[in-house]
Amino acid sequence: MSSLPNPDLSWAVPVMRMGYAGRGLVYLTVAGFSLYAIWRGGRAEGTSSALADLENTTGGGIVLALIFIGMLAYAAWRVLDAIFDLDDHGGDAKGIAARVAIALTGLFHLSIAGIAFSLLFAGGGSGDGSDGSSLRSALSALMQWPGGRWVAAAAGLAVLGAAGYFFVKGWKQTYRRHLVANHFTTHWNGALRAGLFAHGAVVAIVGGLILYAAWAADPNAAGGTREALSWLTGQPYGRILVAAVCVGLVGFALFCFVNAVWRIVPKVAGDTLETLAARLQAKARAAM
Repeated sequence: MSSLPNPDLSWAVPVMRMGYAGRGLVYLTVAGFSLYAIWRGGRAEGTSSALADLENTTGGGIVLALIFIGMLAYAAWRVLDAIFDLDDHGGDAKGIAARVAIALTGLFHLSIAGIAFSLLFAGGGSGDGSDGSSLRSALSALMQWPGGRWVAAAAGLAVLGAAGYFFVKGWKQTYRRHLVANHFTTHWNGALRAGLFAHGAVVAIVGGLILYAAWAADPNAAGGTREALSWLTGQPYGRILVAAVCVGLVGFALFCFVNAVWRIVPKVAGDTLETLAARLQAKARAAM
């Protein structure tokens, strides 16, 4: 996936903004319905069950339609970003690996678009099914292959690697390089970091469940967001931990909305906008 000469892709910016807005709606829905369920003594929701609950609320169909459009836009944006290197990752091994991961992330979000489409147009059910059912089906088929358990274990490690990416991104605050510097992005940084850590925690549990499923040769041990939060509930002080993670996912929804409004695409915006990272570095130098 080498760097290609970039055509005029300024139109990709509004696609990117729609994508991040749709992604924010997804996580706000999951976190909101999960916190409501916990408050009423129930369990946290997964993506499919939260979207199914959304369908049954006033105006939920409109929000589902926005999520469907947003997920298609996010997938398109990530593929464009990977092909044309719009975030300027580079053409070396590290940059290519990042761009492949970006493309895969975009394609993954097509599954969420599929859930929304099913609920909107195909009577997708009540949401009692598990988020991880398709994952377990895929792992079950994979484990029938020679060496399939090793491939499943590698997939679990890859998911854990993605979780590590979110933790590092939150710790080092590298996302500031792609945000416009303004009052909001400066003063709400704590919520953005908390969102990345919470999302990383959920992804890490999903990766751990996949690894355990590979080790135990039991695809039913794997799962998605719903199963990850259910596993966390079963730990000491689990309900408190899950509530904290769900509050953090509200922060991740905010992170997505902030990117929808103020994200900079380096190879489209050029050097005309001051990034948050640049402003903070300038302030640090001035203070010295």
